[in-house]
Amino acid sequence: MAHLDIISRVHNATKRNYVQRVVENDKAECAEISKRFDIEYFDGDRKFGYGGFRYDGRWVEIAKALVKHYDLKPGARILDIGCAKGFLVHDFMKVLPESEAFGLDVSHYAIANAMPEVKGRLIQGNATSLPYPDNSFDLVVSINTLHNLRLPDLEKALREIERVGKKHKFVVNDSYRNEREKVNLMYWQLTCECFFTPEEWQWVFDKCGYRGDYDCIYFE
Repeated sequence: MAHLDIISRVHNATKRNYVQRVVENDKAECAEISKRFDIEYFDGDRKFGYGGFRYDGRWVEIAKALVKHYDLKPGARILDIGCAKGFLVHDFMKVLPESEAFGLDVSHYAIANAMPEVKGRLIQGNATSLPYPDNSFDLVVSINTLHNLRLPDLEKALREIERVGKKHKFVVNDSYRNEREKVNLMYWQLTCECFFTPEEWQWVFDKCGYRGDYDCIYFE
């Protein structure tokens, strides 16, 4: 298991007003709506989530970094768990044209409104029960998804990632290293169920038998 600093540049490119999110709206009500993972979360008002989830090419950098780090070859099979509208799946196909990239997401809305280029490669499903045989993929990726699960389901999802992945796995979750980052995370998040430090995430990985790599997102 290794920590890979891959996601921070993309994450830090977005500016966030943490306090505004909790003083201008009923955050509890917004979170309840966000957790439906429907149109409001992806393409509704910013207070419910993305405020318009549109392709802008930012995930090309992530796809390139992962393909390079894991030395993926043409024909590699890749799975993105929590793929949303398939942006990263699209960019894996762009970076490694002969790859077989697929995605799974719990949101019917996201799958129904996926990028045209990846429709047919994405399915609706749950990370806790992946509909794939053992050792199906050369790389399994899950970015900003697993922290939306409570611990019992988080364990199931991590064990499922181990089951369907041949060798390489990479997950990214929200985390915090100090009280300021913890407060910022709690102010900003809408769907998270897990709030762990990096050390606690490693403990969870060990307990759940996850042996892949990881990165953490911090709200500085």
